[in-house]
Amino acid sequence: MNWLNSEAFTLFGQHIKWSDMIGNVIGLIGLAFGWRRSIWTWPTQFLSGLILFAAFATAHLSGSAGKQIVVMLVAAYGFWQWNRGRRQAQDGTIAVRFATWRERGVLAGAAALGTLAVGGLFTAFPTLSWDPWPDAYIFVGTVVAMYAQARGMVEFWLAWLLVDLVGVPLNFANGFAFSGFVYVIYGALVLWGLRDWWLRSRAAAQPTLEGAPA
Repeated sequence: MNWLNSEAFTLFGQHIKWSDMIGNVIGLIGLAFGWRRSIWTWPTQFLSGLILFAAFATAHLSGSAGKQIVVMLVAAYGFWQWNRGRRQAQDGTIAVRFATWRERGVLAGAAALGTLAVGGLFTAFPTLSWDPWPDAYIFVGTVVAMYAQARGMVEFWLAWLLVDLVGVPLNFANGFAFSGFVYVIYGALVLWGLRDWWLRSRAAAQPTLEGAPA
């Protein structure tokens, strides 16, 4: 497995690792599957998490490495959740919706409290992370985003966008340049996916006229 953490090439003066590149490309594909509401988003994200765990663990970024473990667990939950509800939409795909205000409050509260708890842990034990608070923010934000995705909430795209805002500079600062580049692409895909899920949720909320085909 040592070759995964070796240098693949240099891009714009940044050293690109195989694990960083492969894991993030697979993760990008997984997010594209999510935009398409394909259940394959979850096995793909699980594989991405497995590869990135190896990358971050060797760099002593325990928060980012631990995040990948949680990513894999949530991916398994998401696969089960979507497989159970894949027939909810009229076209046989995953039904998507906006979260209720109560659900939004729970997600925001969980993100805030989770970041404080994980950031405090990293601060108390500096060996766990080089950048405690940004690392904690990304760790918790990713879990919240994936949970919202598993529940078919449009807001999961917004959660990913907030993670990207911190993830790009953090990855460049810690030598994972390819992750930084991919996070920029994530941002574009997130906006695209947000628009698609937004329109689908609005269409699903509109009542079908009597006598009109469903």
